[in-house]
Amino acid sequence: MTKFLFGAAFAALSLVILPHGAQAGPIEGACLKSDRNAANRQLCSCIQKVADVTLGSGDQRLAASFFKDPDKAQQVRMSKSQRDDDFWSRYVIFGQQAAMACQG
Repeated sequence: MTKFLFGAAFAALSLVILPHGAQAGPIEGACLKSDRNAANRQLCSCIQKVADVTLGSGDQRLAASFFKDPDKAQQVRMSKSQRDDDFWSRYVIFGQQAAMACQG
């Protein structure tokens, strides 16, 4: 039992201490692949961390798609579906939080 607890503690600690380059989330990956001048590993990682707290995995995938296709964001924003409206409300909060947390 002690070995299990030690292993679990070590695994949890490595998530915090070690850089997570290989485990980039969808938003971080899309950010890094984007052609935006300000995109760098530190900024994109910060944005992903905010996304991990404010958006679910489906919302993250949709938000990540906006990097490649900005018109899609406008389509979702203008959509008349309740699902898109709910997403957009969460996305706005995510954007505000990311702007506050990640400004350099």
